[in-house]
Amino acid sequence: MNIASYIDHTILKPTTTIKDVEQLCKDAIAYCLAAVCVPPCYVHIAKELTKESSVKVATVIGFPFGYSSTVSKGQEIVNALENGADELDMVHNIAALKNEDWGFLEEEMKACIELVHEKGKKLKVIVESGLLTDDEIIKCCEIYTPLGIDFMKTSTGYAEVGATVHAVELMRKHLPENIEIKASGGIRNYTFAKELVDAGAARLGCSASIAIVEESHKS
Repeated sequence: MNIASYIDHTILKPTTTIKDVEQLCKDAIAYCLAAVCVPPCYVHIAKELTKESSVKVATVIGFPFGYSSTVSKGQEIVNALENGADELDMVHNIAALKNEDWGFLEEEMKACIELVHEKGKKLKVIVESGLLTDDEIIKCCEIYTPLGIDFMKTSTGYAEVGATVHAVELMRKHLPENIEIKASGGIRNYTFAKELVDAGAARLGCSASIAIVEESHKS
């Protein structure tokens, strides 16, 4: 398995520096990773650094808690696209989900996905599966499938529970094949990364990307 092709090389800590982003992009290019995922303020820098490569540039929207307004998320999306983002990893409104306000979630996603798709880019919806019941994960699949999301993503990495094989398997069972799954949060070794891919993940959000790839070469 070429695990490198699955990895979004990620750095989202609040203390991220330009040097951090430069190293992230350098590593992603050297190891032929799928994408880099950087804070919104660094999208334009990452785009410039990766422009001669196949590495995509991703950033986050409504991160990490998801409870900002739809208008705010929309403006974040517009800014990220203007700065060159290829993929947007957006946290949906978890508070609305816990209130069972399914109509709000549907309208939020309709508004946001339209902005992304009209520019030909991809939207990954972060549902924060570690905070959800199985029934809530399944409900997300039911709501978001007709809206044409590109990916459902497990986690931000900020909740106590990150990616799990169970969550990926559950999503894969309840999503059509054209909607891919991104697992993220707590993926620190090749063994776990491979388990998530085997369960149905098409992308992996990792900060330990290089260690994982190097470990895969020994397997």
